[in-house]
Formats: sequence, C-alpha cells, structure tokens
Amino acid sequence: MAAAGQQRAQEASPATRTRWHALAVCLVAGFMVLLDISIVNVALPSISEGLPAGPSALQWIVSGYAFAVGLVLVPAGRLGDMKGRRTLFVAGLAVFTLASALCGAAPNSEWLIAARLLQGFGGGMLSPQITALIQQLFEGRERGIAFGSYGTTVGLSSAIGPLLGGLLIQAFGESEGWRFVFYLNIPIGIVAIPFAWRVLAAAAAEQEPTRHDLDPLGVLLLAGAIGALLVPLIEAEQWSGPWRWSLFGVAAVLGALFVAWERRYSAGGREPVVELALFRLRSFSAGTALITAYFAGFTPLLFVYTLYLQEGLGYSALVAGLASAPFAIGAGTSSILGGRAVERRGRPLVVAGLILVLAGFAATVVAVRLAAPEQAGWMTAVPLLVAGVGSGLVIAPNQTLTLERVPVVRAGTGGALMQAGQRAGAAIGIAAAGAMFFAHVRPGMGSADWALAYQWGIAVCVGFVLVALVGALIDVGMRHHPESG
Repeated sequence: MAAAGQQRAQEASPATRTRWHALAVCLVAGFMVLLDISIVNVALPSISEGLPAGPSALQWIVSGYAFAVGLVLVPAGRLGDMKGRRTLFVAGLAVFTLASALCGAAPNSEWLIAARLLQGFGGGMLSPQITALIQQLFEGRERGIAFGSYGTTVGLSSAIGPLLGGLLIQAFGESEGWRFVFYLNIPIGIVAIPFAWRVLAAAAAEQEPTRHDLDPLGVLLLAGAIGALLVPLIEAEQWSGPWRWSLFGVAAVLGALFVAWERRYSAGGREPVVELALFRLRSFSAGTALITAYFAGFTPLLFVYTLYLQEGLGYSALVAGLASAPFAIGAGTSSILGGRAVERRGRPLVVAGLILVLAGFAATVVAVRLAAPEQAGWMTAVPLLVAGVGSGLVIAPNQTLTLERVPVVRAGTGGALMQAGQRAGAAIGIAAAGAMFFAHVRPGMGSADWALAYQWGIAVCVGFVLVALVGALIDVGMRHHPESG
C-alpha cells in the first residue's frame, strides 16, 4: 500500500507534470515539422495555379524541404548535446515559424523554394532535440509511452496531411488555398515558442555539460555526403542525364573521407560530430538500418496512393485525403499500445508490425484491382487500417529499442542519425516507387492501367518493408548476444 501511495504521489508531483508538459510541446512541434512533409503534396495543383510554378519548381518545393531537414539533422543534434537542447529546440521552432510566414507570402516560385529550404533548416534544428529530450526526461516504461506518443505523432502527421491540406484548399479556394497550408503553422508556433522555453527549463538545467568542440570539417564532409546522396533522388523525375548518378559516387567518397576523419579526430582526443562508437551498439545500428529500410517502404505508400486517386481516378484533394484517414487512425492507436508494450515484448513486436504492414500493402493492391473507380477509396479502407496498425507497432517501439543503450549525453546525435536514416530512406523510396509508378503511366490510360501503375509502385514499397523485416528477424535471432561497445 505504501509503495502504491508513493508511486501515486510521484506521478502527481510537479516534476512529473513538467516532464509530460515538455513532451506535449515536443509533440506539437514535431507534428508541425512532419505535417509539412505530407500536407504540401495535395497543395501542388493549387500552388501551380496560384504562383504559377512549373514541374521542376514543384519538385523542389516538396523535396527541398526534406533535403534541408536531412542536411541539418546531425549537426543540430550534436549542437543540442553540446549547447543545450532547449536552446536549439526553441531556435529551430522560431526559424520554422518565420519561414512558414515567408512561404505563405511567397510572390513567386523562387521565393517559395527559398522559404521552404529555410523552413527545412528550422525543422532539422528542432527534430533531433525531441528524441533527445524524451531520452533525457523519461526512463523505463514511461520512455516507451513517450516514444509511443511520438510515434502516434509521426503516423498522424503523415496520413492526416493530405486531408488537412484538402480542407484548407476547399475552404480558401484553389488559387490561394495553398497559402493557408503554411499560415496554419504561425499561430501554433507563436504560442509554442514561449511555452517551450518555460517548460523545457528543467531539462536545460539537468543536461550534462560537454566540451564545446564543433568539428567543422566533419560537419562539412557529412553535409556534402548527405547532399550528394539526396540531390539525385530529389531530381529523379527532372534530371535524366547520366551525371546525376555520378553524385552517388561523390557521396560514397565523401562518406569514406568523413569516417576516416572522424576516427582521426577522435584518436586525437577531440570530440567528433558523430561518435562512431554508437554503431558498435547492436541495438542502435540494427534499429537505424531497420527504420531506414522501413521508411523507404512506408513513406511512398501514401505518395503513390494519393497520385493514383487524384491523377488516375480524378478524386479531389479532400476526398483523397479522407481516403488515407484509416491509415492515420490505425497508426495513431497502435503507436500508443506499442509504446506501452515494447518493454515487455521487445523486437518481436516490431516483427509483428512489419508483417501487418506487408499484409495491408498487399491487400490494397487486391482492392484496387477489384474495385470500380468510384469505390477504390472505400475498398482500400480496411487494408490501410491494417497497414496503419502495423506501422504504429514499428515506428514507436523501434525508436525506444534503438536509443535504449545510447548515453543521454549522446541522445541528440543518436536521434539525429536515426532521423537522417529515415529521411534518406524516404527519399530513396519515393524516387524508386515514383519511378516505377510513372513508368506505367501513359497518356489516355484507363483506370485499370492506373491500377497497374499503383500495383508496381506498391511492389517497390513491399520490397523495402521485406528488407526491414529480414533485418528485424536477424536482430531477434541475435538478441541473446551481448551488446558491444
């Protein structure tokens, strides 16, 4: 009885309430950053009409944001570990909010692209602080619940973006509605900035100080490698020359130079931008590889699905967004459950989630092949719900398992590396699935042929999720081996 009373008192204490308040503001900011990856997809016709903007500009409006986020993640995670996670979080939130205002006010496509890049920089500054703060503020079962809440945020933001974008465009008109997709962030950011500064004060006070060693050459080499990897993927539809593929070689060379430099830098007694010893933790390296492969399969699903509904079947942005809602519902529900269960179930929970995702993806293909065009959204609802439930059992538990052995002082860097893998995986998956989808799109196609294009796009998604499943099964098989490092 005394122990139960002590636990209730601890749960009701001001320190505990502050932790959950800090989590709430992290989730709001994380939702904004992730939402702006998916919400813009359905706004592209509105942007094209309102500015106007050509295909190449539209590609950079979408992908330039993800490019900037991926470029900044690891250096920002490192700076958060060194200078203070609250400082980087609030600064990133302020940059993101300002950039959202600039996006909404854009008079031309060049302005909008530049503002989207700035918005991505802001998102990349604050994103790694979220996982680091969860790692710092929570332990044990509470950490699983916190990561479950963040997993819900990831799933909801990805799936609800098209629906919310469709509602805004319908409310404010085709030519100007896209502006309110960005203006939506402004009041949220204005309220969240002072609240974040206040509730994250305790986290800032508890953070362990580290040496202020920025490793500028390491940052430049890493940024160059990530940039050389992402640019040809972003330009997959617009840049068809052979020189595009040579950038992968540049990325490999810069990556090798980065690893060599980090080893030398660390051997000299200095603190590198990436502590390579993290990758000797099997839980971290396995989880990061798994989530990279999973995002290469998960992210293109809604991209290909929305293209199929809007371009192939003529659905409006709003209806296409509504059709993707079952995925959001499934992911949001199961993320919380997965976060609560991961401490007991471990990696097998992720395996179960991946199997559900594969079953849901395959069932959408069957539904699309059997459904009449006007029934496609209804026929895919249950398969998308199943896939969403599986996704929630993958993302949140994997975050907990991947970061569980990462020292809190390295939490920002560890979380940033994991998120950089997610962004790279998403770019690879969208480029591969999009290329397969568009390879089967021809002028004058009937709905059956659009269904075939969807089938081939989803086949790519299934392939990447299978890779993630194989990795998870290998990790389960090795779970009795002790961690190295």
